Amino acid sequence: MDCTNTPRPLLRWIGRLAVFMASVSLVCTAPAFADQLEQHNELVTRFVNDMHADPLVADCAAHANFVVSTSSAFDHVDFPPSSFDSSHASVTPWNDSFDDGKQRVKVDSVVTVEGLGIPQASGGDPMDLKFRCGYVGSQMLAFSWNDPVPPARAAHSSSSSGKKKALRGRHTTKKSTGSVSKSSKATAKPGAKKAPSKTKKTH
Repeated sequence: MDCTNTPRPLLRWIGRLAVFMASVSLVCTAPAFADQLEQHNELVTRFVNDMHADPLVADCAAHANFVVSTSSAFDHVDFPPSSFDSSHASVTPWNDSFDDGKQRVKVDSVVTVEGLGIPQASGGDPMDLKFRCGYVGSQMLAFSWNDPVPPARAAHSSSSSGKKKALRGRHTTKKSTGSVSKSSKATAKPGAKKAPSKTKKTH
């Protein structure tokens, strides 16, 4: 009886410890997410109240603000009041795929908004940035922008594709040499059969 009853408190203690560790990890990550969400909501409120932005446009701009802050090319993005007028921002009914690339998710509306990207290098000229957000209702499902960093990746991928073409070329040369060796073997076989027949005639 004692042997069977003693593991139960130990198992309960281990279970409580596991729950405690999981809650600690959530507590550590929750404040960062809460701060980010709070900053997002504050930006949306400011864009709507102070700059009279459409709520979806304001939400797209707030998300763009966060994305640009993680870019290696820009320090931040500025959204002047003109960013939210009809010539620089729009909400378009879509009911189709967001794009033909990786974000083929179907969205109900596409939001566009423009801002000024402030480069990290001091003294650099601001760059016109265009952001595009895909929504279903009020939920954002897709996002894209004219990030100047991806072209370098594209050049890298094109160089790697060039290497692949070169490797394919090498494979084709190997195949061609293999076919030649097979044909040489084919021509060598009849000669090999004739050689012993000639030796038999001499004997």
